[in-house]
Amino acid sequence: MAKDEEKKPKKKPSTSFNILSGDSTDGHGGYGVGTINLDNVSPVIIDPTTDEVYVDIGALHARSALEKRKKLVKTKEEVPNGHTAWIVWVTLQRTEEGPLYYGIGACEFFLNAEAKRAWKSMPEHVNNMDKSMKGRVVVDHMDDKSREMLRNYLIDFDKEVYDRSSDELKQALEK
Repeated sequence: MAKDEEKKPKKKPSTSFNILSGDSTDGHGGYGVGTINLDNVSPVIIDPTTDEVYVDIGALHARSALEKRKKLVKTKEEVPNGHTAWIVWVTLQRTEEGPLYYGIGACEFFLNAEAKRAWKSMPEHVNNMDKSMKGRVVVDHMDDKSREMLRNYLIDFDKEVYDRSSDELKQALEK
């Protein structure tokens, strides 16, 4: 039996991107330093066709209910009779006054649930998540209904958090 175990190929250590909770730069300087802390980022799903708005943490790993069981295609044209939904990266930050919505990065997700096809731009998702984490607000490409749905959801979720947020963020959502 020992010989059989020796014949098995050794599993290579994973070099994939890891999302770690907590502070990855606590001074040890080893594995995990430089990874991104996503503890304060929440993906909000907005589907103006079905009037749904909800948080789906699965989107952090491209496993939201919206994304599951759909074949991602390379172009929007490959999604027959599709419609636009949004995955919005919302970052919260704590201040002395309390938490506030710090940054928002909206990303288009084009889908046809019946055809089980969808399209999204991965660079847009990565860049807009990064912008959200840096306190920027990227919602100007959203349609008016979706932007209003997001604004109402954030206010309903916690009006005090919304009230503490920057004027820039509020103005971008009110356009």
